[in-house]
Amino acid sequence: MSSLPPAPPSPELASVLPAPAPAAPPFVPGSVRAATVSRATLFALALIAGVALLSSVMLWQRLSAIQEQLARQSADTGANAIEARTLARQAQDVARDAVARQAVLEQRLSEVSLQRSQLEDLMQSLSRSRDENLVVDVESALRLAQQQTQLTGSAEPLLAALRTADQRLARAAQPRLARVRAAIARDVDRIRSAPVTDVPGLLARLDEMVRQVDELPLANAVPARTLKAVPRKPAATTAALWWERWRDAVLEDARGLVRVSRIDEPDAVLLAPDQAFFLRENLKLKLLNARFSLLARQSDSARSDVATASAALAKYFDGTSRRTQAVAGQLQQVQAQVRIAELPRIEDTLAALATAAAGK
Repeated sequence: MSSLPPAPPSPELASVLPAPAPAAPPFVPGSVRAATVSRATLFALALIAGVALLSSVMLWQRLSAIQEQLARQSADTGANAIEARTLARQAQDVARDAVARQAVLEQRLSEVSLQRSQLEDLMQSLSRSRDENLVVDVESALRLAQQQTQLTGSAEPLLAALRTADQRLARAAQPRLARVRAAIARDVDRIRSAPVTDVPGLLARLDEMVRQVDELPLANAVPARTLKAVPRKPAATTAALWWERWRDAVLEDARGLVRVSRIDEPDAVLLAPDQAFFLRENLKLKLLNARFSLLARQSDSARSDVATASAALAKYFDGTSRRTQAVAGQLQQVQAQVRIAELPRIEDTLAALATAAAGK
């Protein structure tokens, strides 16, 4: 009977039943040698495994030491970080306090600077007001002195005012007023070097000529006759003496009937005797007008009046008379002095004062 192969177990039984033992290998002749080789291999593997285990243990120890060192370093680093954080906070607080103090100091500094600027402005305004008052006073004094000079015709009031102004400016000791002092010095030098007419002397001359007008002889005036003294005869009787006197008087009258003289101006010949009074008064008015023009500092008008008076004197009065010649010479001198009677003005000083008053 042929034996049938056994049927394979079911999957459930296969999982429960133990696996069948492997069949023993057939005996080989070199099996002993292979067993020896496997033992050596196992020993080498065991040795390698021991060495690896020892290395692992040493590596583990070393790693543990490194971990401990890292832990200590981490702890130190954390402490340092905490300390640094604390120091940083303190530094921030100090910086915040410093910033606050700096802000307070800057605010106080700005307040002090503002107060200082206000104080400087106040001092400058006070100084400027004082300087402005000084400039205004000096200008007023100089203008008043200039008016006095124009009225009197003398430069002494103006020079005195300029010297006083220079002294006041020197006491003020302000650098911006140095230009005013320089202008005052220039004006003083110019006034001292300028020729100034003696107006009081001219006025006295005009007054004297006004008084002499009534004594000036006209060109057509009849010269006064002088009676010759008749010598007395000791033996002459009264009748003879009377006869001689009557004869001399008749002869003198006869000589006065005819007079020969030269008159260059025809108007002087046609002048009536009753018009001589008005002619003299007109000449006096011209001289008085010249006098008033000198007092009013109107040089052109004064020269015109003096020239008119000179022309009338030469036209209607006797040019051969010594009195007429003397008055004509005085009129020429007055006219020559009136031409240079212009007083210098202080324009430089007034301009410098105006500039100083404007604050430039």
